[in-house]
Amino acid sequence: MPIETAVHARTSQLCESMNYREWSGYYAVSVYETHHEHEYNAIRNAAALIDITPLFKYMVTGRDATRLVNRVLTRDIEKVKPGQMIYCCWCDEQGKVIDDGTVTRLAENNYRWTAADPSLRWFRQNAIGMEVSIEDVSEKIAALALQGPTSGALLKKIADADIANLKYFRVTRGKIAGVVVNISRSGYTGDLGYEIWIPWNDAVKVWDSIMAEGRQFDVHPVGMLALDVARIEAGLILIDVDYFSSKKALIDSQKFTPYEIGLGRLVHLEKNHFIGRRALAQEHGRGPERQLVGLEINWTEVEQRFEAVGLAPQVPSIASRVAVPVYRGDQQVGKATSTTWSPLLKKMITLASLSSEHAKVNTNLEIELTIEAVRYKVGATVKPLPFFNPSRKTATPV
Repeated sequence: MPIETAVHARTSQLCESMNYREWSGYYAVSVYETHHEHEYNAIRNAAALIDITPLFKYMVTGRDATRLVNRVLTRDIEKVKPGQMIYCCWCDEQGKVIDDGTVTRLAENNYRWTAADPSLRWFRQNAIGMEVSIEDVSEKIAALALQGPTSGALLKKIADADIANLKYFRVTRGKIAGVVVNISRSGYTGDLGYEIWIPWNDAVKVWDSIMAEGRQFDVHPVGMLALDVARIEAGLILIDVDYFSSKKALIDSQKFTPYEIGLGRLVHLEKNHFIGRRALAQEHGRGPERQLVGLEINWTEVEQRFEAVGLAPQVPSIASRVAVPVYRGDQQVGKATSTTWSPLLKKMITLASLSSEHAKVNTNLEIELTIEAVRYKVGATVKPLPFFNPSRKTATPV
């Protein structure tokens, strides 16, 4: 039975659709209205307020905190200064990804670590013999994502903090509605956006302030369906959809290395040691067997397939997380993992895992399309990720 997040008292009042899902044991709104169109438009054209409290959150402190973080992560935490956040992944000894998340260096030996899956046991296993404290603060810290083109202007109005000069993936401290909060310039939409880290019991105050003062910025509460469309446009992967944790994989083909899911840039082999380094160094030398790419589906062919059976072409109303085969001729060369119609780009796009020999940009492939329980193929072209990357995402000042 899911439980309530810190702002459930507000999200439940606004959720007209009564459409929820379970996220890490919490109620999460799928869509507030009967369709997510307005919520998606808030992300891309105004301001979107998203409850991301269900993320797993850990505080890592102590003399050996930096040593532990550097041992577990593939990235070099020594390059990260206090006040900076990084996107990262961590692997097992075979170099297979366990999870991805963010690490924020709040002070020299003080880190906030977020994860999609429970990670406390893994962190503590690798901290044996170290002078370090690892605390699960998932139920002590609430989190709200404020995303979209007007999010910066909204935050500048309500936050007692230097929002105008806050750089991409940097963190500042301030107050909203009298509540002391951490604000990071980060998010899961690929747009201008912020994530606000709040003491659990004060989260409603911050939510209310954003919603009340945000009317002139056209702020909307936004659920998971709209977020799913935005993150595919941004080329952002989702665990259990675009890849599987090596801890939960049932067969070897369900395990992925960072190089196979577009995270090769997060592997710093120049570090002396981290978990999985030897295996990843070997793969770096020979190249990955698979790669994450974008696919743009040929919409003209989709229309022709529907017309041939007497139907108008149908655009899926929500993003699909169902894996679909991708072919080159009669040979299956991979699978599309996340597929959506992009309202902004006016294209059908997918994230796909392809064998490396077929993953070159502009390679023409085919993807399976099912109409009236009959399977067809339509053209799809490999495209670089992300599909959408606006300059406002990283521009400073805001």
